[in-house]
Amino acid sequence: MWNRRWHLRLRRAALLIVDVQNGLFRRATPIYRADELLTNINVLVDRAHRAGAPVFYVQHSGGTFLAEGSDGWRLHPRLVPQAGDTIVHKRRVNAFDGTGLARQMASRDVKTVVITGLVTHACVRATCRGAKDLGYRVILVRDGHSNSSKHAAEVIERWNQRLAAGTVELCAALETTF
Repeated sequence: MWNRRWHLRLRRAALLIVDVQNGLFRRATPIYRADELLTNINVLVDRAHRAGAPVFYVQHSGGTFLAEGSDGWRLHPRLVPQAGDTIVHKRRVNAFDGTGLARQMASRDVKTVVITGLVTHACVRATCRGAKDLGYRVILVRDGHSNSSKHAAEVIERWNQRLAAGTVELCAALETTF
């Protein structure tokens, strides 16, 4: 649909928010463009809710700063799951690995996964590849993932390009509608 910009309309899609947890925002090097990231994720959450698309929040458990039940493990306070949203706990980099996430998506007839979150070159990358391996259409929100590398912008651009070469479709947050 053309209306001053291209919009990606998605059907049978779910929003997947990977590891946007307090502990990742407390590292020595801050999350690159953290405020923009959180704003974009919340825009997508609002759009998904309004369209009735399922929203999945993923929480990684591991190490001391993401120890299950700790403050660092909790979702960032700007993310507020609503009734009906699903929280998935994981211990591996790929959110589909050992979590039952694919089964939960299948029960909702999800065919497309829109992926956002942290960390670009670890859990976001692995989850994109895991979703593709399971046969999903994968949309990576190009301005909806980040990391705390001192070269964060380059890491994001590099992985956007690599993943777009056969694994994902890229779309900006403001161009994505459910």
